[in-house]
Amino acid sequence: MTELRLAIQWAIVHGHPHDDRDPMVTPGGDSTPAVREYAIPELAMARETHAATTRALIADGLDLVHRLPRTWAIVEAGRCEPWVARKVAVLTRALLSEQVGRVDRAVARAIRGHAPSTVLEIARAKTIEADPETHRAERERSRHERYVRLSRTDEFGYRHIIARITAGDAAWIDAMVDRVADILGETMGHAHNHDELRSLAMGLLARPVDLLKLLLEHTRTGPDPESGEPEQPAWAPDHMADTIDKLRALSARKLAQLRGRGRLFVHLTDEALRTREGVARIEGVGPIDVRQLAEVLGNADITVTPVLDLRMRRRTDAYEHPETVKDHVWVQTGGDCFPYTPRSATRDSVDYDHAIPYDDTGPPGQTGPHNSGPLRRSHHRAKTHGGLTTRVVGPGRHLWRTPHGQALLVDHTGTTKLTDQQEASMAEAIEDGVELYFT
Repeated sequence: MTELRLAIQWAIVHGHPHDDRDPMVTPGGDSTPAVREYAIPELAMARETHAATTRALIADGLDLVHRLPRTWAIVEAGRCEPWVARKVAVLTRALLSEQVGRVDRAVARAIRGHAPSTVLEIARAKTIEADPETHRAERERSRHERYVRLSRTDEFGYRHIIARITAGDAAWIDAMVDRVADILGETMGHAHNHDELRSLAMGLLARPVDLLKLLLEHTRTGPDPESGEPEQPAWAPDHMADTIDKLRALSARKLAQLRGRGRLFVHLTDEALRTREGVARIEGVGPIDVRQLAEVLGNADITVTPVLDLRMRRRTDAYEHPETVKDHVWVQTGGDCFPYTPRSATRDSVDYDHAIPYDDTGPPGQTGPHNSGPLRRSHHRAKTHGGLTTRVVGPGRHLWRTPHGQALLVDHTGTTKLTDQQEASMAEAIEDGVELYFT
């Protein structure tokens, strides 16, 4: 509750731009006031959270004060859980200010005496009642939204595939996975349970040539009793015969091109390669056992790049970062160097930012690992326009300072708050070429 009040007060204090180049955003719903975009990251750092988390807190607080005042009064009186009210704020954010009152009245009556699930159910129902046309349009839009996404990798190197597809496609995929799992059960013996075989079958869908070969080799077809022609398997379309003839006519190289293409950056040591023991790290996937690399890369063409010697002083006079410098900075830093941000960015999804801004009339060698850090575009903008400053104070170590004087160190251990004295000592030491560490 204290943090919610703080977020609301922060939005009030930063409710006006400093100048024409200070953009304003409206995190909350219709009729809520705007907030300085570049004020949000500093509050996030004070709370030791990501900026998106703090922006959501500000949005919920503004919605409660300006759009759900009855519900907010009950929250302020301590008669309900703040998280329930925040959920209601999220559910109603798309409603116009004149529509949201219906939900506010219903929730205020229920929020004190009902379970959170009941309150949220009431909020959903009243949101539909308040704007049925929008709900119907959203339902229609949602019907046409399709996607396939991957979860994060777990500690054993496995991921979930989450897809939104038509019911018909889902049924056919399920049937195909079952069919392939049955074949794998015959070829691999009975040491694998059915769910494991279905998982292996799902992986085969990514290799259409191998899948087709497997299906053809394990499909027994007899003559059609009426026509005498070979019977087509149930899963095969009518044009399968033509397709098979075309596949037979392709060269091995062209067959290989049927596989999908992707790019993964894999980091591992020479010792792990030699002993086949240890951990490999795949960008965008995470750490896996080195022996699992065969599962990930076993059917791929692999390009091996030279090992980077991070002791080299790679520098250039140009503003642009050459690829070798990007590689050095990325490997040295290990991810987005913005405070409290998750290290989930990939090499190609970040900007390479000059910690000390590049000066056209300045000294040579301004671009290099000594003055560069990877930042997502939103973090790059916040640093450039939000009054944040940073210094590289060692390999993969970035010292940040906010407009209100917070000092933070981002390194391989995460984000650490520093005292003013620690920050001053570290900045002074790096000027003399000394890296300073605190224990």
